[in-house]
Amino acid sequence: MDLLHRIGATLAKEFSDIPDAEEFTRVVVRLLLASLLGALVGLERELADKPAGLRTHMLVAAGSALFVLVPLLSGMEMEDLSRVIQGLLAGIGFLCAGAILKGSTGDEVHGLTTSASLWMTAAIGMAAGLGREATAVLSTLLLLGILALEAPLRRYLQRRRKRVLVRDEP
Repeated sequence: MDLLHRIGATLAKEFSDIPDAEEFTRVVVRLLLASLLGALVGLERELADKPAGLRTHMLVAAGSALFVLVPLLSGMEMEDLSRVIQGLLAGIGFLCAGAILKGSTGDEVHGLTTSASLWMTAAIGMAAGLGREATAVLSTLLLLGILALEAPLRRYLQRRRKRVLVRDEP
């Protein structure tokens, strides 16, 4: 019986990193918000038929939130947390670099917007994980606005460029 009691006590200690309902609520809200905001960006990318979609953006946002949330709730000082953030950004940089493809002609580069959306989604997840929920929501709205305006703006610039080329011909 003593062995079972010790095992039970050890298991209780192992799962005691969330000591009360307030801390539990904080963790749930931050992780769910990061996941939801990542889902919104991922859904936009999915509907645009881009390679990194819903799941990828959700995972990047939730993972980024978790990477900053755990040290923060463990009592890590902000100076030390900055090293965690630096490591997270380096890792996201590798993920983003994998989304960029260079075409065979050398002039074609694909995946820059996808890469940038993953990078921004990581920042949104970090903001949510750090308890900066309003900043995370506003940043998501900004990102969605940029992604929505990108195609119409590109079409406008292409039409304008064609007009300039036609006028320059002899």
